[in-house]
Amino acid sequence: MIELSDIFAARKSIAGHADNTPLVPSPFLSQKAGHDFLLKLEIAQPIGAFKLRGAVNAIMGLDAAVAGVTCCSTGNHGRAVAFAARLRDMRAVICMSALVPQAKVDGIKQLAAEVRIVGQSQDEAMLESQRLSRDEGLVEVSPFDDPMVIAGQGTIGLEILQERPDIETLLVPLSGGGLAAGICVAAKAINPKIRTIGISMDRGAAMAASISAGQPVEVGEVPSLADSLGGGIGLENRLSFPLCRDLLDEIILVTEEEIYHAVQALYFEDRLIAEGASVVGIAAVLTGKVEVKGPTATIITGRNLDMDVFTQIIAGQDIALGDYCVKGERYGG
Repeated sequence: MIELSDIFAARKSIAGHADNTPLVPSPFLSQKAGHDFLLKLEIAQPIGAFKLRGAVNAIMGLDAAVAGVTCCSTGNHGRAVAFAARLRDMRAVICMSALVPQAKVDGIKQLAAEVRIVGQSQDEAMLESQRLSRDEGLVEVSPFDDPMVIAGQGTIGLEILQERPDIETLLVPLSGGGLAAGICVAAKAINPKIRTIGISMDRGAAMAASISAGQPVEVGEVPSLADSLGGGIGLENRLSFPLCRDLLDEIILVTEEEIYHAVQALYFEDRLIAEGASVVGIAAVLTGKVEVKGPTATIITGRNLDMDVFTQIIAGQDIALGDYCVKGERYGG
């Protein structure tokens, strides 16, 4: 399993490439919560998302003779792997489902990686990534179930608590669990009393369903404003599932409407542009689904969103998510 020493080692590995993003207060959310509320701005990463930390840590540790790397991704992990592979002048093949927004596909292609669109779910994309590893000798870099990736994401927890050791609660966007697992390992080792809460959307939240079931389970993947949180956790999950199960104090689910409003709030109140996955912690606070008991921080995980959808949200327009429609509403504070 992952230990605090692994996360300190990762901090050295990623230094200069994916570290030290800003931790800033949100006056609006602090007023709403009744306590200091801080935003860890992983949108400031070179690729616009936290995933760079884990990918750099994993790929920097590979032997130069490897044939290349591959992964499955809902977008940001693929971009991170492509960026890190380019640092090492390695071949990168990124496997994604047809549900991944085109903006994320284009961002990966701009980093000179090969893109394979496979099926309608991350699980199907994962099978192609596994085939590439088996048949072509590429090293598969899991988006969440890899010790080097988890340790890299855990450096976020180190940075938050080194800057604000008084933080009592961390609100962590929850998908495959690599981010939550890494942050929990770091935070709980530094302060065993800290409260860690995983937050996801209420449609297709695979980690939440798996923890509820007591084992990894398959969950149908559907379009979401928090598309980065989609996809399964893998039925053979070895690391992120038990770490999230054992170290998260609570899991909270938010609706598409609540995510919509939180995207608006972050933009109009804090002047920040971020993906729907980035604002689930904010949504939980604004709806009262989480009780803020002291200084709190959340991670603004990424900004690689479809700008057409974003401008529709800011304008208060309806958003179609497959067969589901999020009714628009202009922001009113």
